[in-house]
Amino acid sequence: MNPENEIDKTEALEPVETAAANVAEARGGVDGRKRPKWLLPLIAVVCAVVLVVAGGVGWNMYRGAKLAEAKEACATAADGVRSQANEYNALLNGDAADAAAVKAEQVKDAKTVESLGKELKASAPEYEGCVAEDAKGLDAATVKLGEQADWYKTHEQSLSKAVKAVTESKAAKRLDDAKANLKAKLDEASKLLTDSDGKVQDNATRETLTNAIDAATRLKDANDATKIDKAHKTLEDAINGVNASVQAKTDADAQAAAAAAAAAAAQAQAQSTYSGGSSYSGNTYRRTGTGGSNAYRGTTSGGSGSNSGSGSTGGSASTTRPNLNGAYGCTEDCYVPPNNLIQH
Repeated sequence: MNPENEIDKTEALEPVETAAANVAEARGGVDGRKRPKWLLPLIAVVCAVVLVVAGGVGWNMYRGAKLAEAKEACATAADGVRSQANEYNALLNGDAADAAAVKAEQVKDAKTVESLGKELKASAPEYEGCVAEDAKGLDAATVKLGEQADWYKTHEQSLSKAVKAVTESKAAKRLDDAKANLKAKLDEASKLLTDSDGKVQDNATRETLTNAIDAATRLKDANDATKIDKAHKTLEDAINGVNASVQAKTDADAQAAAAAAAAAAAQAQAQSTYSGGSSYSGNTYRRTGTGGSNAYRGTTSGGSGSNSGSGSTGGSASTTRPNLNGAYGCTEDCYVPPNNLIQH
């Protein structure tokens, strides 16, 4: 090995910089030259600016993320309020409005109507929405919207309960009234069935009434107002049928009685005594007067004469003539045969 070559290799190696050397270079360099005094402050300022910029960018990114998150939460809360408000308003304008028209006298318990009235007077909260521009304002709006959603949910439940109470109380009152009306109609029908025996023109109407009474009796304790009302109507129709048949028989009996009375009166008049004056001759006579006297002409076994009043005569003969009146239809010449039977 050549010693000279080894020395050359050693000289060819570059010196290694150390931390101390770097510091020395910054202060003046290893070669003894000094760096400018403003270099280190400049470096520090640049580093600070970089940090500030980086921090600002990071803060803005964080604030943007929080704002976006707040907007999303507020929008979700707003949807919840709208959903609860729609359900509440649907009930308010639907079943609650129908129940509000029910009066205290239409329900079994009047307190249900009073409770519903109080529920209907509740004031709904005013919706504001997500109008804030920062996350803090949006977070506050989200809280308020949540409270409004709770209000609508709570009042929808209480209003629904009040409506149900009124509806059930009205149904209970209707059922009670239906039962009471049916009972009264049953009493009326039973009495009519007894009183109409033998007094109807058509007895089938009484059979219909009997069937209606039996059907209504089976339903008088039912809990279905509709069926009870139907039985009441059937019973009422049957009652009307019997009453009409009773009236028809009454009218027919009255007409028959009137006809009998008229016939009796005509017979009585035909048999009544007719008084008046007459003149007659022979076996024929003529009615010459109205109201009180008649004149007769004809021949008799005793001659001719006149009769007036009670039957006294003048002339050479007298006789008793049959009493003539309108019932026999004798208005002109009538022939009286020896047996005193009047012939036209």
